[in-house]
Amino acid sequence: MLNKNNFIKFIFFLFIVKPFVFLALGINARGMEKLPKSGPFIIAANHNSHLDTLILMSLFPISTILKIHPLAAEDYFCDTKFKSFLFKTLIDIIPIERKFKRVTKEILFKDVNEALKNNHIIIIYPEGTRGEDNTLLEFKTGIAHIASMNPNVPIIPIYINGPDKILPKIDAILVPFISDIYISDPICYDNTSTKAFTERIRNIVQELYMAHKKKDNL
Repeated sequence: MLNKNNFIKFIFFLFIVKPFVFLALGINARGMEKLPKSGPFIIAANHNSHLDTLILMSLFPISTILKIHPLAAEDYFCDTKFKSFLFKTLIDIIPIERKFKRVTKEILFKDVNEALKNNHIIIIYPEGTRGEDNTLLEFKTGIAHIASMNPNVPIIPIYINGPDKILPKIDAILVPFISDIYISDPICYDNTSTKAFTERIRNIVQELYMAHKKKDNL
């Protein structure tokens, strides 16, 4: 039986998010067969718009929606009681503290590791913030630290194009635009340094971006 928060999230995606994403906007996803049928796994994607999360979560069947948890900056998404309730209930985020604290990675990512242990799905944006004009920023090493603690959990690099045009960073007006999603083959932690593994993921997302640019130029 669903608890109250899970029921609210389920209804939100079933009757609002999915119809909005697929009917009002539209998704053109390439490589859907590369997404595992069930968790645990991690999605590592570029980030240009607040709509990125809703679009990525909409790729999955509604039966899976309660097992998906985007990572989000606690200081931004939980800075008021209302925002905290909103994002924790409707999106089921896992808040991450971005401010410097002398804690171990095990403590910092305790909730992430627990979710993966329970066969859930994590969405992470390694850039750490929204970029602009499809510019891929440097990736932070948090993704590699999570991978090093969960070496058997696959990571799915994804490139998203379009949500920044639907909802630009500096605007609040929605503009209809089909989003292109490029999904890469899963990879797992390869025991290299966190910096090298982070760069490996970024290079894959960059390759997906270049494939998109090549398609646009044809």
